[in-house]
Amino acid sequence: MAISTYSNLQTAIATWLNRSDLTSVIPDFITLAEERISRDIRARRQVVNTTLTTTANVQSVTLPNDFLEAENITLVGTNPPGAMSVITPEIMDRRFPAGEFTGKPVVYCFLGNTIQFGPTPDAAYSVLMDYYQRLDIASTTTNWLLTAHPSLYLNACIVEGCSYLMDLDKGQAYDARYRQAVAEFMNTDDASVRSGSAMRVRSL
Repeated sequence: MAISTYSNLQTAIATWLNRSDLTSVIPDFITLAEERISRDIRARRQVVNTTLTTTANVQSVTLPNDFLEAENITLVGTNPPGAMSVITPEIMDRRFPAGEFTGKPVVYCFLGNTIQFGPTPDAAYSVLMDYYQRLDIASTTTNWLLTAHPSLYLNACIVEGCSYLMDLDKGQAYDARYRQAVAEFMNTDDASVRSGSAMRVRSL
């Protein structure tokens, strides 16, 4: 059976655990597995982009629900456009206290589920954000990782299932398989980023 959808994955988990009485908790295994996967991998295909719009005299903008980690943030639609610099919330409070300075944002920080800009935007600005997207197959039915690497997904879910069933020996075996799958995946993904023709020195 192909494992390419949320439904396929649930069926496969039950089959590999050899249990037919876990229907109500298998979604929990998947949620916990995705939480672990999101900690363990940062991949090229995980990066998506969105445009955030600031509001005049409001320092923060709410982050997307699937936001995991920022890759690059650029102020666009201005002359000139440019990448913005990240600072800590403490430095933001010292340099750009909310409401005290307004203008074109040049720095940002993350606070809770928001991104804060300094100085406080004095108008509506467009901010292009490339970010790592959190996995949530329950809401998307399928995703690139399950399609390309079902074994990674399945092994992570079985580890959670074994923990629930308190089958420690089987859980350790599948944990080792999961870790190996992650290592192989990351090596392949790193190589793909650098793929292509080798750089050459051109003679003049």
